[in-house]
Amino acid sequence: MAGKGETKGKILDAAEQLFAEHGFKDTSLRTITSKAGVNLASVNYHFGDKKSLVRAVLARYLEEFMPLLEQELKLLMVKDDISMEDVFACTKKPLLGLDTFRRHGASVFMQLIGRGYTDVQGHLRWFITTRYDSVLKLFTQAVIKANPSLKPEHVFWRLHFTLGAVIFTMASNVALSEIAENDFGHNVSTEDIVDRLIPYLAAGVDAPAGKELSLVPSDSSRSAG
Repeated sequence: MAGKGETKGKILDAAEQLFAEHGFKDTSLRTITSKAGVNLASVNYHFGDKKSLVRAVLARYLEEFMPLLEQELKLLMVKDDISMEDVFACTKKPLLGLDTFRRHGASVFMQLIGRGYTDVQGHLRWFITTRYDSVLKLFTQAVIKANPSLKPEHVFWRLHFTLGAVIFTMASNVALSEIAENDFGHNVSTEDIVDRLIPYLAAGVDAPAGKELSLVPSDSSRSAG
């Protein structure tokens, strides 16, 4: 008879695979219990509800990824001169390190994070932004240090545009790899995708404000509204 730890692990493993493949919304608890070979009561006992199970699946990865990202950012922040590409490069080692944590860990994590946003899992975003608030703030501080001329509003928009590009790439990394192989004959790894993504994101966040400045309303236009 399986012990409590073994049963919990089976549920997490089954949920992880199904969530990554089919998304959170389209994966039912019954599908998870069927794959894990456990009953529904086991899920309720170990996790309480589906939202808690979703967070537990992500937490396994985030508890590995976030502390390593924080270390990389702290090492970067002591340097006098840093670039935006340096900031985004801080994510590479922690991300690829997930492959040693779990088989295909980096790719699965990318899919899960992507699913969390494309499936409109508001509770998951709340979980990430509250539990790992200090790391996210440190990342923002690094962005500002790399380009101190950016106004807070510019940082807000650019990081959200960045998030959109990252989420799409994360959610589609398997499909994108298959397309690249079929269309261009290139066998693309997760590291290859990250190496292509980092300079693209860095250039976008670091771009001159230009017309963006004209979108900021003047004091007179605010009062007129």
